[in-house]
Amino acid sequence: MTATSSTPLLDTVREPADIRGFEPDQLKQLAEELRRETIDAVSITGGHLGAGLGVVELTVALHHVFDTPADRVIWDVGHQAYPHKILTGRRNRIRTLRQGGGLSGFTRRSESDYDPFGAAHSSTSISAGLGMAVARDLSGRDNKVVCVIGDGSMSAGMAYEAMNNAGALKSRLIVILNDNDMSIAPPVGAMSAYLSRLISSPSYRSLRQMGKQIVEHLPRQMQEAARRAEEYARGMVTGGTMFEELGFYYVGPIDGHNLDHLLPVLRNARDDEHQRPILIHVVTQKGKGYPPAEAADDKYHGVAKFDVATGAQTKAKANAPQYTRVFADALIREAAEDPKIVAVTAAMPSGTGLDLFGQRFPGRCFDVGIAEQHGVTFAAGLATEGYKPFVAIYSTFLQRAYDQVVHDVAIQGLPVRFAIDRAGLVGADGATHAGSFDITYLATLPGFVVMAAADEAELMHMVATAASIGDRPSAFRYPRGEGVGIDLPERGAVLPIGKGRVLREGTAIAILSLGTRLSESLKAAEELATRGLSATVADARFAKPLDEDLIRRLARDHEVLITIEEGSIGGFGSHVLHFLSRDGLLDQGLKVRTMMLPDVFIDHDAPMKQYDAARLNAAHIVETAIAALGRKVQAVRA
Repeated sequence: MTATSSTPLLDTVREPADIRGFEPDQLKQLAEELRRETIDAVSITGGHLGAGLGVVELTVALHHVFDTPADRVIWDVGHQAYPHKILTGRRNRIRTLRQGGGLSGFTRRSESDYDPFGAAHSSTSISAGLGMAVARDLSGRDNKVVCVIGDGSMSAGMAYEAMNNAGALKSRLIVILNDNDMSIAPPVGAMSAYLSRLISSPSYRSLRQMGKQIVEHLPRQMQEAARRAEEYARGMVTGGTMFEELGFYYVGPIDGHNLDHLLPVLRNARDDEHQRPILIHVVTQKGKGYPPAEAADDKYHGVAKFDVATGAQTKAKANAPQYTRVFADALIREAAEDPKIVAVTAAMPSGTGLDLFGQRFPGRCFDVGIAEQHGVTFAAGLATEGYKPFVAIYSTFLQRAYDQVVHDVAIQGLPVRFAIDRAGLVGADGATHAGSFDITYLATLPGFVVMAAADEAELMHMVATAASIGDRPSAFRYPRGEGVGIDLPERGAVLPIGKGRVLREGTAIAILSLGTRLSESLKAAEELATRGLSATVADARFAKPLDEDLIRRLARDHEVLITIEEGSIGGFGSHVLHFLSRDGLLDQGLKVRTMMLPDVFIDHDAPMKQYDAARLNAAHIVETAIAALGRKVQAVRA
């Protein structure tokens, strides 16, 4: 007997064109099946679940109403785009999400024509969409451009910069504000839906236009009064006055899970012939349709593999504490002794561990929203008044505030402390979240202290060290995931600035590690010893200032010096090379090899496989050492 499919209608869909002729009841059935398929797929792969479940009906409606991919649909951030991927020819690969060689967890241009813009950081969709709309106008085309942006992403200044520009240019652009946190609008119902359909309809727009033409014959003061009266009257029944001031025609709020409400409004927006941008305010619920996700505080934003029936996540048992938790505990310990310590995060309290700090010190923890630029300068202001701000932020998110790091912190020499999470390669999130560049972009700044923790105990020491630095900016970086499992002190110790440590003494080869490649360096030294080669292993601790005495000693006493780091070219190895050159230490035949991330963006995969691809594991260190010596070395037999 053949098993009956749980997704019979979805099984008939290969691309969005297949659903354009569906009736409303079929679209509702498709939405339910799409939700079911999304839950099942993410239960196998892990990933972002809640956001995708919240936009299932919106996804179906968009691909039914708009002629994608000719019409562009841009998903801000992209972690809510799993249902979109299923409908756009990638269902047969959806269970490869975030796996090596599989689908990206975000939108990606190289993956599909239905992904017109790659995104993994927030608040870029309106800017990109406006660029596409202007390009369309310049080319004389007539396709539609739709940007879907969440209410959280609307906390970033870039979104408002783009809206301001769009309002001034008056290009035909549709922005859908996906309000899934109820932070902007109250619950919506039939009356709101009716008003939204009315206000977005051609008949209302024609009446409004006729009214404008009549008002044009009135004195200027009366024209302005009439314009404001109409605008605020619509604002009173639908909200959106702020968006109107930015030049958008506002429609909403409407129920984003009710296709009877969504479809006519989207059709009206699609068929609008006026040269202006439109904002449609849609209210949705994260995790919609899956009770465990609906009940969760974070709405199952990011999950491991889980059991669909119970929602229980199957996380591997940790052998060591997470670096993020070690940082949070260490900062709480320091803050308990120093009331001047405050913490700043940019909409990532749980991701950075500052939710724990906030529970202990609620008046000293500040979430600035998705506003990294503001967050850095806000911290600089705190520092001018004698406070000790720790800005906890992912490496790739800090890139968005580099101008503020340079001008508002570094040039003024303000003691802002940057706790840089997700340093190095990050596994399933891939290149968009990999902390590849922070050593390079921070160590190039005069006066900055730049540290990298080799293990969780070192991270505790670096939190204490940063707290003690009161005359200049500092940063310490640490990776995603678990530590190495060593014993932790009660409290971190303040490290001597610019001084490293030697963990293993040898004679022929010196391995100078910065960060968590130290454990691989020690493994490499063991392997080299079996081959008859003696290796020194040192932990630099500081990319800036360099431990010049340690580097001189390693250069003088060894034939080969290898530096290794989890960062891009231009970082620690480059600083070491420049010092060796200036100090004349390359003049006597020292063989130097720098090991760093390669000059490519490394795709999502298991972290160990990523570091294999980057050639930064123990075997690659051994290979580099032997090649530098220029001779074959046989393994020592037991």
